Amino acid sequence: MSEAQSEAAWFYEENGQRKGPVVEPDLVKLIKASVISHGTAVWKQGFPDWLSVENTELRVHLDNTAPPPLSGEKINNTLVWLLAFAPLIGYFLEWFIAGAIHGNQVGAAIAMADSKYWFVTLGLNIALAFFDERRLKSAGHNTEKFKGWIWLVPVYLYQRAKATKQNLAYFIVWIVCFVLVLIS
Repeated sequence: MSEAQSEAAWFYEENGQRKGPVVEPDLVKLIKASVISHGTAVWKQGFPDWLSVENTELRVHLDNTAPPPLSGEKINNTLVWLLAFAPLIGYFLEWFIAGAIHGNQVGAAIAMADSKYWFVTLGLNIALAFFDERRLKSAGHNTEKFKGWIWLVPVYLYQRAKATKQNLAYFIVWIVCFVLVLIS
């Protein structure tokens, strides 16, 4: 790559990976295709660090009729915190259902030992992730980047934290709750 090309080369972040180099017209196409949107980190030679695309000269190519997505602290995080504790909540729901169906503690304990109601916790995790993803979308976040990961909750939680620029607390809580359920 020549020096003139390297100066015009842009890099961008996608799913936590550095992509590029691309020339500016190609980067503009990515913006128009919503691959790059508000909050996406970009860099080119001369920048001191990665910048959000809206803080560069590329902001003129963003859809300026729509406001930027709400920041993480402005989004109602009730669902994501329920999701963080979903392994434990699901485990208790499984016990409740096993007790209601079997009518006694011995039958419920056998059902739990055989993992007969594992689908309750799975369904709870997926439902909470699905509704949380909807909430993020209504807050203006482009969830297409990680929408398919709602089925794999820890990956979804990690990507959500990165997209909303929040710490990984609910991701870590989910992992801890999951481990606690496994060892119980």
